[in-house]
Amino acid sequence: MSLTLRQLKYFSAVAEVGRISHAALQLNISQSAVTTAIRELEEMLGQQLFERHSHGVELTKAGRRFLSHAYAVLGAADEAQRMPPEGAAVEGSLTIAASYTVLGYFLPHHLQRFGDLHPQIHVKVHEVERGAIEEGLITRRYDMGVLLTSNAVLRELSMETFFGSPRRLWVPVKHPLLDKAEVTLADLVAEPYIMLTVDEAAATTLKYWSRTPHQPTVRMRTSSVEAVRSTVANGLGVTILSDMVYRPWSLEGKRIETINLSDAVPTMNIGLGWKKGIEYSPAMTAFRDYFRQLFLEPTGSRHEKVR
Repeated sequence: MSLTLRQLKYFSAVAEVGRISHAALQLNISQSAVTTAIRELEEMLGQQLFERHSHGVELTKAGRRFLSHAYAVLGAADEAQRMPPEGAAVEGSLTIAASYTVLGYFLPHHLQRFGDLHPQIHVKVHEVERGAIEEGLITRRYDMGVLLTSNAVLRELSMETFFGSPRRLWVPVKHPLLDKAEVTLADLVAEPYIMLTVDEAAATTLKYWSRTPHQPTVRMRTSSVEAVRSTVANGLGVTILSDMVYRPWSLEGKRIETINLSDAVPTMNIGLGWKKGIEYSPAMTAFRDYFRQLFLEPTGSRHEKVR
């Protein structure tokens, strides 16, 4: 049996989120596929990579050592795949606007990768709130916006969604809801709720709560994701946020668990926006094509190219 990039990618995803089921959701594959890949790696190495427990998995000492090798191999493969084709250089400038959440938790990696692919395109980025992004696109202050497309309102703009991040319930370790077979919004009414306010998060939260007879009992409102993370990890409340901003540890080193809700909770959708009817510059076309190729191509064609 030979080592594959797919096995390394599945292994690193599980190591990062601490749960096979959550890694499978992020990778958009079946849980059994992730489990099989982990088992194959452990059989190949003759060592246990994870300790299994009731609320997820943790890396063993061997697993932590192997993770550093996995990151090195995946990084090298990523660099190889980003090698631009000869004769395909695009020149120009591009002014991008992005909202706080997008710029903080999604865009930097893609800016770096896009820059490697198109070194002759000068990209300038502005962090602004959604309304200012839309106004700036209409007035052509910005060429394109990377934003939460589910929040956009102006019809004069074209929107293309390329990524949807599921929203889940965040709770501290050993929270009683972790033992329930099914958790609904009704189960959260008695829980102190930590409300994130940045990027219209509070309005979005109240919108899907309004479809039920219940309302969250808000204990704290904050624009800081890290404040939410620490507050939940310290057992002072729960929240519902997207996987994109989820990290399993708070700044104090306390773990945060996530739970899938039975009620319909919308994903946080991210994509590009631009003014309708404009002529794309070569730089705009290259930027749009980057995201289309990364997110909108069939999954198999992206993940099975290199083994």
